[in-house]
Amino acid sequence: MKKVVITGHSSGIGKAISELLDANGFQIIKLSSRLEDFIELEKEAKNIVKNFEIDVLVNCAGFGIFAPHEEISSQNITKLLAVNLTAPVMLCNLFLRSLKKTNGHIINISSVEATRHSKFSALYTASKSGLRDFSLALFEEVRKSGVRVTSINPDITKTAFFDNLTFEPSSEAQTYIDANDLAQTVLDILNFKAVVTDITVRPQRLKIVKKN
Repeated sequence: MKKVVITGHSSGIGKAISELLDANGFQIIKLSSRLEDFIELEKEAKNIVKNFEIDVLVNCAGFGIFAPHEEISSQNITKLLAVNLTAPVMLCNLFLRSLKKTNGHIINISSVEATRHSKFSALYTASKSGLRDFSLALFEEVRKSGVRVTSINPDITKTAFFDNLTFEPSSEAQTYIDANDLAQTVLDILNFKAVVTDITVRPQRLKIVKKN
């Protein structure tokens, strides 16, 4: 049974991925440490490596802040970069030796914002484009070892991601991505014999709703 470490498993895309992989015979290992607590995160990751050989690492946890950059607090800048970028990079570092032993697979959930430049998204874009470029460069580093690395860049997806934001996906058909469809994309990539290094998933139509 292949063993998968996944972050962000409690809701949204991470939960959908976790449930689908579990239903398809993967053993899910859920990280419980707060991603911005690097000391505890490192301890937990090292403990997992002592007890398991890891086949898949899915870095899915993340959150967004979309506002004029001068209005974002230093605390929120630090937290967002920690969760969206530093923690995934660190986890790749901590699990890579195990993944090399199993010819494993790293999947980093980035964002469509990593492929474009949007107003009020400078901080979020920095974190997600950093993760995407890290993924692409890491693949070139580890491909001879048998480790595969994929960056998935989803567009607007109907999840709790938008609960604390001023906008959300429209409820109209074809204007958003369903988290279960992204989970299926992950499963398909894991089962694909070649390497999908970078994939952007978008809805057919564009419509965003501003909250009152």
